[in-house]
Amino acid sequence: MPADDDPRPLGRTGIHVLPLGIGTNKWRRADRAAVLETYRTVNDAGSCMIDTAEIYFSERVVGDCLRAGPTRAVIASKFLPFPGRTSPRRLMSALDGSLARLGLKTIDLYYVHYPLPFIDVGVFAEGLVEAVKSGKARAVGVANFNADQMRRIADHLARAGVPLAANQVNYSLLRRAAETNGVLDACRELDVALVAYFPLASGRLTQPSDSMGTKALLTCLADIARAHDASISQVALNWLLARDSHRDSHPRRDQASSRQDQSRCTRLALE
Repeated sequence: MPADDDPRPLGRTGIHVLPLGIGTNKWRRADRAAVLETYRTVNDAGSCMIDTAEIYFSERVVGDCLRAGPTRAVIASKFLPFPGRTSPRRLMSALDGSLARLGLKTIDLYYVHYPLPFIDVGVFAEGLVEAVKSGKARAVGVANFNADQMRRIADHLARAGVPLAANQVNYSLLRRAAETNGVLDACRELDVALVAYFPLASGRLTQPSDSMGTKALLTCLADIARAHDASISQVALNWLLARDSHRDSHPRRDQASSRQDQSRCTRLALE
């Protein structure tokens, strides 16, 4: 398992990313100076993944940051499918729009944001294969796919020689369904990265709470944090990352200091 802040492989793509990435779904409303400071901190860290999506309306903001100077970050965005917008042509058109907003010719990772009922995943696979074969995406992934959907789309991609890089799902100490619904097992089996969004449960794993549903857990996390001179969020992220090298995490953050604070979580040795 990678140690400390060592980059982790993004499946079998040859791309390596730092264990902690950063989500940008709040960047469109954030102070632009603070966003740029955050970006510079992330960029200085190395191959940190910056995660956006067309539905976040933050791609232009990320693009402005990228245009500020050379980047070391790994950039990911997502295709938003809905009925009537599932074909390879629609996916490629959306990818072109994302690349234009980001100011890129090629994106590092391009996801399908979620599956649709009654739509065969093979339709998405065709578009993802075209994205890679055209040189517009280095790697492709999915988000919010269940284990069976993962296996089926991975099989479609493999026939074209394209590996499935990642599945991004809601995963934290308070949301552990991936451990029991087969998704984490499928990631291990297929050598696919599990990328956790909301790893701090939308902020509920950042400070003590009197809520009956989380009080005992947060009290335990607070005790561990005090013993290691750390924050509750650092302990929660450390738990997530230390359990499996297939896991990466994208906390949603707006301030540069939070990235610096979180980077220490992978160096905690919890007993």
